[in-house]
Amino acid sequence: MGPLQFHMIAGAPDPVAPFSHAVEADGWVFVTGQMPFVDTSIDTPYPEGIEAQTRQVMKNLTNVLEGAGLTLKNVASVRIFLTHFCEDYDLMNAVYATYFESGQRPARTCIGVTGLAKGARVEIDMIAKRF
Repeated sequence: MGPLQFHMIAGAPDPVAPFSHAVEADGWVFVTGQMPFVDTSIDTPYPEGIEAQTRQVMKNLTNVLEGAGLTLKNVASVRIFLTHFCEDYDLMNAVYATYFESGQRPARTCIGVTGLAKGARVEIDMIAKRF
């Protein structure tokens, strides 16, 4: 195994804790969970509602992937964390589904949680493969 590469992506939201935006190991890129921050500051208000928050999280994830030279087509696995699982699951899925082609969607886990950093309703992380 080669050395790990630690990616901090210009234009991605500032980390809310001590972590890299992504870490790469032998072509696998582990993208840290993104929150629905609308710019690089972690002190800006989130968009209203789960649909807008999901779109913003996906935008932030896309920015991190692009900063590492990847796209959503490189994504092999996704984990989604929702604080209002029953209320938000279907609405989040409707937005999420627009980002991946039918028949080429990553493996996925969606988990209901009691809280997320800075009061977000959704956080999503990804594992991508460089090819």
